[in-house]
Amino acid sequence: MSWDHPDTHFHVVRNEEGQYSIWPDYKTVPAGWESTGFQGGRDECLAHIDTVWTDMRPLSLQRALAGA
Repeated sequence: MSWDHPDTHFHVVRNEEGQYSIWPDYKTVPAGWESTGFQGGRDECLAHIDTVWTDMRPLSLQRALAGA
């Protein structure tokens, strides 16, 4: 399998800063990232990220600006 193979399934993952990415299901999710529970094909996962990641700023920046 590879990232570009049409049969590759992915997990949507998120880090502590609230940033999203996709990760192939045949690999262990790297440290600092966790699966959000959404899985599917590459295009499905990227479309899901488009709907849930509405503020691209890292959480630390969002919090800093909210406290200012």
